[in-house]
Amino acid sequence: MGCWVMAEKGVADIGLVGLAVMGENLVLNMESHGYTVAVYNRTTSKVDAFVQGRGAGKKIIGTHSPAELVAQLKRPRIIMIMVKSGDPVDQVINEFVPLLEPGDILIDGGNEYFPNTTRRTRELKEKGILFIGTGVSGGEEGALKGPSIMPGGNPEAWPHVKPILQAIAAKVDDGVPCCDWVGPEGAGHFVKMVHNGIEYGDMQLIGEAYWLMHELLGMSAEALHDVFARWNTGPLDSYLIEITRDIFAYRDPETGKPMVDLILDTAGQKGTGKWTVNSALDLGVPLTLIAEAVFARILSSQKDQRVAASRILKSHRPRFEGAAQQLVNDIESALYASKIISYAQGYALMDAMSAESGWGINKGAVALLWRGGCIIRSAFLGKIKEAFDRDPQLANLMLDPYFTRELERCEPGWRRAAAAAVSHGIPAPAMTSALAYFDGYRSARLPANLLQAQRDYFGAHTYERIDRPRGEFFHTNWTGHGGTTASTTYNR
Repeated sequence: MGCWVMAEKGVADIGLVGLAVMGENLVLNMESHGYTVAVYNRTTSKVDAFVQGRGAGKKIIGTHSPAELVAQLKRPRIIMIMVKSGDPVDQVINEFVPLLEPGDILIDGGNEYFPNTTRRTRELKEKGILFIGTGVSGGEEGALKGPSIMPGGNPEAWPHVKPILQAIAAKVDDGVPCCDWVGPEGAGHFVKMVHNGIEYGDMQLIGEAYWLMHELLGMSAEALHDVFARWNTGPLDSYLIEITRDIFAYRDPETGKPMVDLILDTAGQKGTGKWTVNSALDLGVPLTLIAEAVFARILSSQKDQRVAASRILKSHRPRFEGAAQQLVNDIESALYASKIISYAQGYALMDAMSAESGWGINKGAVALLWRGGCIIRSAFLGKIKEAFDRDPQLANLMLDPYFTRELERCEPGWRRAAAAAVSHGIPAPAMTSALAYFDGYRSARLPANLLQAQRDYFGAHTYERIDRPRGEFFHTNWTGHGGTTASTTYNR
């Protein structure tokens, strides 16, 4: 039996399946907090290498089969699954369920599409198995030292797993864990999905800020390092700004050149941003900034087409003739204001899902979960928690007095930075779409009256009138030949 810690059966506090980077580091994190962990991987040589390597001398029990893992666990058995989302998770569940008893607990700690978590929670409940789908954010370092953990699923499982998950989570405010129960069914993975969508938005905004300074001001990596170092001491203080500062300072050991300048400009993605945008479309939430961030990654992947197009659709970029430091300050304002918009849209999506599903997601509590450990952790999230503490029913983050003032403060620079991007042909899709959303959300009237007239003209989709009560619908025979029959598909 692949066991390098002498132990009788049934002594492990938790089992973990899937020894990739995140799985290994979570095991080491659990063990460092006093828990005995049994591990299993389909490729059993990984078990041997881990237990004899990074796990040597620790309270880690290596096993070579699902049955062997189950035999090592205390009751109720708790097994955390860290494998690729989709079918691989179902395969692991199907392997383990016949070996488990009512009351045992399965936890999916990967990035999973939340409807799959809802399905698994319901299916396993019928078999007496308690299922949790939990988001885990923080990457390799977070998994080892303390991630943000967002559990949801069957609430009966929470008391059993709470001590372990809160022990290994990141801590803020004198020991408050960045882990608490999010809600039933797929709520935990839904919140993690929104987190990842906001992460897409943050990263795209930072990229646009960098590119404006690089392209319009010709700033070197060294100068950009200094700017981001300064930004990280103010309202933009965050993990992503911090690592961006460090990236600009790193030089390629072989050439001595800034490493960032040697990296090909094509960005990858794993699909969580797309899930976020699809959910927004399903729920009718204008998630414009995050959608632009997803499409920007897709456009970046079309490298060969872009290179060819650059030779045909030639850029005649005017020279920037303004004050360089003023533009840097304006870009900082634009980045911060757009970040507020990104979070406002993400929280609006959580609000819509909470209302539709009845999950009752606590928005202030979510901000606390994201304060530490996760990729989007920042000082800014404390202000979001305060906003929802002031008004748990806040319809949009922009309407909180603090964020209203911040948007007012940033708006002039935001507009100047966006105008500089547009007038000089620098793509800034997330920054400019954030500004368009801000302008649209605060507009008492929009041109949708004309749009609705067009829909009624060609499809008899009806419209409401400003001089009639809401909920009354009308149709006009615009051509004199259409008759009075109206469509019943007025709403989305």
